[in-house]
Amino acid sequence: MQNTNVKWIYLAVLSVVWGSSFILIKKSLIGLTPMQLGALRTLFAAVFLFLVGYKSIKTIKKNEWKWVIISGFLGTFIPAFLFAFAETEIDSAIASILNSTTPLVTLILGTLIFSISFNKNQLLGVIVGLIGCLALIWEGASINPHQNYWYASLVLCASVCYAINVNIIKRYMQNISPMAIANGNFIVLVIPSLIVLYCSDFFKSEVMANPVVHTSLMYISILAVVGTGIAKVLFNKLVQISSPVFATSVTYTIPIVALAWGLLDGEEFSFYQVIAAGVIILGVYLANRNK
Repeated sequence: MQNTNVKWIYLAVLSVVWGSSFILIKKSLIGLTPMQLGALRTLFAAVFLFLVGYKSIKTIKKNEWKWVIISGFLGTFIPAFLFAFAETEIDSAIASILNSTTPLVTLILGTLIFSISFNKNQLLGVIVGLIGCLALIWEGASINPHQNYWYASLVLCASVCYAINVNIIKRYMQNISPMAIANGNFIVLVIPSLIVLYCSDFFKSEVMANPVVHTSLMYISILAVVGTGIAKVLFNKLVQISSPVFATSVTYTIPIVALAWGLLDGEEFSFYQVIAAGVIILGVYLANRNK
C-alpha cells in the first residue's frame, strides 16, 4: 500500500487514540497528582515498549542518541506533566482543542528555527488560529469562572514541545526505525520519572492502599500503553512517511473524539466555544492549504 494511503490510516487511528487520552488524564487525576500521573505514564509506557521492542535500541547509532534524548524530553516527558497540570483546572475537551494549535506552532517554529519559509496562506492561517485560540480561552473562562484558564497556557507550551520534536524527527531521525526512536526516548526517561515519582510521595503506604488510586492506576495504564507507547511508535512512523505539518494535523480530529468524551462526562461546552474551535481548525486548514 502506498504511503499516501497508509498515512491516512495512521492519522485515523491516532485521532481515536489521542482523542481518548484527555478523558483518561482527567480520570487518572481523581486519585493521582499531576506529578504522579506524568511519571507513571512515562514509566508504564517505557516498560511496555521495552518488552515489545528492546532489540531495536541496538540500531541507534552513537551520534544519533543526542536527538533521541532531546526528542524524548520534548515529545513525551515535558508534555505529560504539562497536560496533567492543565487538566486540574480546565476541561479535557478544551485541552484537546487548544492542542490543535500544534500545526500552527510547527509552522512558526519551522520558520524561526528550521528556516522554512512562510507563504501568505500560512501567515493568514496562523493569525486566524491564534484569534480562535484566544476566543476559546476567553469564552471558557466566562462560562467556567471556577476554573483557572491561565492553565491553558500549559497546553500551548506542550504544543511548542511537540512542534520542535516533530521537526527534529523529520530532519535528524529519518534513518532510525519508529520503534527504536520510541524505545530510546523512554529508556532515557526512566530515571528522571522514578525520581519525580519518589519525590511525589507515591510510595507512601496510605497512598498505595487507597482504592481511588487503584482505579486511577487502571486509567493511567491504558493511557500509557495505548495512548503513549503504541501511539508514539505510530506517530514516529507517520512523521517519516509524510511531512511534519501533515503529521501534526492529527490535532484536527482529536478534538472531535475528545469533545464527545467530555460531553458524555458532563463537561459544559457553549455554542460560542464551538465557533471558536471552528476558527482554530479553519486557521490550521488555511495554514496547510496548498498555494
